[in-house]
Amino acid sequence: MEAAKKKELQALAIQIRMAALDAIHSLGSGHLGGAMSICDVLAALYGGEMRVKVDDPHWPGRDKLVCSKGHAGPAVYGTLAVKGFFPYEELKTLNRPGTRLPSHCDRNKTPGVDMTTGSLGQGTSLACGMALGDKLRGRDSRVFLIVGDGESNEGQVWEALAFASAKKLDNLVVLLDWNKRQLDGWTEDVYPMGDYVAKFKAFGFDAVKVDGNSVEAVAEALASIQPGGGKPHAIVLDTVKGAGIQEVADTPMNHSLPVSDEQFDRWTAQLKAELASLEG
Repeated sequence: MEAAKKKELQALAIQIRMAALDAIHSLGSGHLGGAMSICDVLAALYGGEMRVKVDDPHWPGRDKLVCSKGHAGPAVYGTLAVKGFFPYEELKTLNRPGTRLPSHCDRNKTPGVDMTTGSLGQGTSLACGMALGDKLRGRDSRVFLIVGDGESNEGQVWEALAFASAKKLDNLVVLLDWNKRQLDGWTEDVYPMGDYVAKFKAFGFDAVKVDGNSVEAVAEALASIQPGGGKPHAIVLDTVKGAGIQEVADTPMNHSLPVSDEQFDRWTAQLKAELASLEG
């Protein structure tokens, strides 16, 4: 990857983190840890990998994103705001009466959101249905599915993945956020799932594992996926819950956290300094 492109994606990831933090702070608390861990993959997707039109969010030929771990909605909203799908200031209406940005992503409310999610596991089935629908319509678009490692405790996830393999959905890319923590503790303590890459391969996927908090590694893994082939694809993102804000990452139970004015100011200053160092 060219140095200029790498810097561009790194800057976008920081901007997404700042935007998600803005949204969560405006509410006073929220799912900060799991939102931060997917900012790099969102930067890689919306920084060039996905085929979308900001001025036509419902363009039939677009690539689509399903964030099945719906509690990470603020990261998706942050991405869409930074890219111009809706005004940035609207982030501060998160989860308030009349908002277009509810707690979990809703395709009927938010410009740029392709599928409603919330109940964990269901996004996998929905993404598979969308991928199959595009194939039946003869479209060459792709569906990108972000699923959580804690969420993968759900049996529905694996039923959907078996379906994807059976239907040869090679236009589906599953991005598993392996941040190793879930609502009530470490995934290895709550419900260990074993080797995710091996599991995906056993289900008939092409699968790799990358550093999920490196925009370069994620972008290169996405770019290496070739069209066709008859197999769905999976990228296991080795991430840190709370990545990008060290204090959040170091907090053991960081699934949902309050964000004080003092923390917001300090964390925003840190992120702005990182952004400035890239631009300098």
